[in-house]
Amino acid sequence: MALNDTTRDLLRKVSTATVATILFKRGLRNQMIQGVLPLHPVTESMVGEAVTVRYIPAREDLNGLEVFKDPTHPQRRAVENCPAGKVLVFDSRKDARAASAGAILVGRLKARGVAGVVTDGGFRDSAEIAALGIPAYHQRPSAPTNLTLNQAIDIDVPIACGDAPVFPGDVMLGDADGVIVIPAHLAEEIAKEATEMTAYEDFAAAKVAEGRSLVGLYPATDPASLTEFATWRQKRGV
Repeated sequence: MALNDTTRDLLRKVSTATVATILFKRGLRNQMIQGVLPLHPVTESMVGEAVTVRYIPAREDLNGLEVFKDPTHPQRRAVENCPAGKVLVFDSRKDARAASAGAILVGRLKARGVAGVVTDGGFRDSAEIAALGIPAYHQRPSAPTNLTLNQAIDIDVPIACGDAPVFPGDVMLGDADGVIVIPAHLAEEIAKEATEMTAYEDFAAAKVAEGRSLVGLYPATDPASLTEFATWRQKRGV
């Protein structure tokens, strides 16, 4: 299912924490990509559908520098063809000893209008990637070329990234806490529910700041809290 502009805009305004709770309510407990953080301070959430790259452990006789001369090499093909608005996601087997990509490749993604890039390994040229401004998430910086340990074997297939399952077309949401994977068929309803939940959380946070107890407020087990929330929300037009 294609991600529509309304859903994309709603997701930009909610947190991975809120979405994680909503997915948990649906029995989905393993959607947060483990061990990845943004390369630079997050000013706007990353939202886009996943295009995937799968690495396997490198076999040295098949993974020399000459492989990059082939325009159909999976890593290079993914970078060159990733559509605008999508997020390129690397399955690097949680191994940051060799880079998943570097600044030139990520710069190409930015030039193509790609919404972000994620790996459960590392990026080389990390300071340069941070300066590019494109949302980028990794485990840690890694100088060695990806060919040292990673052999790009396929694109647009289901992968594991940081212990989370990622299917092509799943919606990636990234903020300062990391990246969560929203199954494509749930994206619209998750976005709407997260928007409602975020509004209530803003109300609850405001009341806590005023000295209110959590009891009956968060979670909203007291019906009076919901009534007060409705009034609060109406006054603020949210």
